[in-house]
Amino acid sequence: MENLGQRAGESLAAIRQKQPLIHNITNFVVMNNTANALLACGASPVMAHAAEEVEQMVSFAGALVLNIGTLTPVWVDSMLLAATKARELGVPIVLDPVGSGATDLRTQASLRILAVGVSLVRGNASEVLSLGDAASQTKGVDSTHSVDEAAQAGMDLARSLGTPVAITGAVDLVTDGQRVLRVANGHPLMTKVTGTGCTASALIGAFLAVDPDPVVAAASALAFLGLAAEKAADISKGPGSLQMNLLDVLYVLTPEELARGARISA
Repeated sequence: MENLGQRAGESLAAIRQKQPLIHNITNFVVMNNTANALLACGASPVMAHAAEEVEQMVSFAGALVLNIGTLTPVWVDSMLLAATKARELGVPIVLDPVGSGATDLRTQASLRILAVGVSLVRGNASEVLSLGDAASQTKGVDSTHSVDEAAQAGMDLARSLGTPVAITGAVDLVTDGQRVLRVANGHPLMTKVTGTGCTASALIGAFLAVDPDPVVAAASALAFLGLAAEKAADISKGPGSLQMNLLDVLYVLTPEELARGARISA
């Protein structure tokens, strides 16, 4: 069986060599966090959401990341324009359905983007469940379900959409409806910092820009972020210092360390 840790390390090396542009239409809460995480990883972030430029911007990109965290109807229109252009050009698309299931606006926006077609959906268990069952309710943007509870739903959703799904939690799960990969890297302190899930989605975009297999790319990105969080937590006193230390570790973590430390299992 392929050494998935080794492949994750190779992808990290490729990101740092190629420095792919990652086009983010993301929320106000996390723009700074995700841009800095992408820079630390070795990618080149751009945050562009104006309808007048998103099609041109995505044409330069190695991946498009759509995050509905602070959604407005105008932003939905921009996301649909960007996604349609990305599909036309073969640019991979990550959808982060933040808070889907909490309000009709969020759920319906996610479903409209999915109808255009995306390469991978990354959400917590409740968000993923909401896409498979529009009646499913979440508590804001926090997950009220475990990854295991959403595993079957994730597999069913991946099969029905023809789109891989990454469900993040204490142990992350990535599936295309056939294959299932679990990622055991991470630290509980990550839940005390806003935007770690959004950062995961952005990093998945970077790994998708260099690895055409969305299941493996997502698992690699989640292992990278999780391992960095483990190392950052060891030298942090709390959520504030974790944010600073996490950026530093994302920057200094080597492909060799990722290959050794990634806990990805099939």
